[in-house]
Amino acid sequence: MRLLLVRHGQTPTNVDHLLDTAVPGPGLTALGEQQAAALVDALAGEDLDALYASTLVRTQLTAAPLAAARGLDVHVRDGIREVFAGDLEMQPGESAHAALYMRTVFAWAAGDLGLRIPGGESGAEFLARYDAVVAEAAAGDASAVALVSHGAAIRTWTAARARNVDVPFAAAHGLANTGTVILEGDPASGWQVLTWAGAAVRPAGGGGPAGEPATGDRRD
Repeated sequence: MRLLLVRHGQTPTNVDHLLDTAVPGPGLTALGEQQAAALVDALAGEDLDALYASTLVRTQLTAAPLAAARGLDVHVRDGIREVFAGDLEMQPGESAHAALYMRTVFAWAAGDLGLRIPGGESGAEFLARYDAVVAEAAAGDASAVALVSHGAAIRTWTAARARNVDVPFAAAHGLANTGTVILEGDPASGWQVLTWAGAAVRPAGGGGPAGEPATGDRRD
């Protein structure tokens, strides 16, 4: 199955660089609405069978233009919401608190699943809920599914589950608003990243370091 993980469009708290993860969260800025509309053309070559969004408003607003253009329902699932920041909620993105948040989620991807964000969730809890939605999406006969989700959640899950993307790669490569990670595989056999924000990624065992863009373009 082809799995597209799409980050939501820009929000006011993205502009203010705040760690905003609670449900329902803010809507989109005017630019965010334009980014959501642009997904219709950006994903025109993808033959999507299903479309999912998280319980945060911003993902549902991002998915709406694509759903309308394709005649698809948006399946809203809590499992693909952003990693909950707990006591770190609404801290500035440049703060030590935000740095702790990112260190924690990448430690999860490296295997330290018992680590917990203060007042928030553990890595085991996060991966279990995200895996459940991916498994649901893969359970039918769909050949391609898009999940509109969140930056830290997408980077963490991909680094934990994809054979050819490691933690250093995911930590070094942010995902801009409506940036997309495309994977291929299934929950039983595993996943491999095909592209990260439009840049091809080398397959595992493909003659280069796992996670190195095949084009040499790191797309930071």
